[in-house]
Amino acid sequence: MSEGAVQIKKSKLQSELVEQLKKTPVIEVAVQKVGIGRNSYYRWRRENKKFSLACDKALEEGCAFINDLAESQLISSMKANNLTAVMYWLNHRHSLYRNKLEVSGNLEIRKDELTKEQEENIKRALKLANLLIENGGQNVKRK
Repeated sequence: MSEGAVQIKKSKLQSELVEQLKKTPVIEVAVQKVGIGRNSYYRWRRENKKFSLACDKALEEGCAFINDLAESQLISSMKANNLTAVMYWLNHRHSLYRNKLEVSGNLEIRKDELTKEQEENIKRALKLANLLIENGGQNVKRK
């Protein structure tokens, strides 16, 4: 097969893969349906910025499509009096029915001065980590 024919076939497979990702935004499934390996997909992404961006957009569109499909199924289940579906919808889409966690308490802010020993320990630790700044903002360099 000539170099030109290989490029045409590769380009065709890439286009098919982008279209497949719009329908099924799962890379493993999409590459299997097109008939290529995952490694080829990722190599093509690395080699071709335009293909990579097209795949990202297709994955986004595919996820939106699947989300719409899932919501449609959820609404159908609610219409069929599925109480679990109703509860799910309310818990995730209505603020009054969301799971809530209430935290209460008192906050006391104390400003205690460090002891001389604590100050010396902090200075020693900063010096050991080479983070101590002295001499008007000039870093102290270790020898």
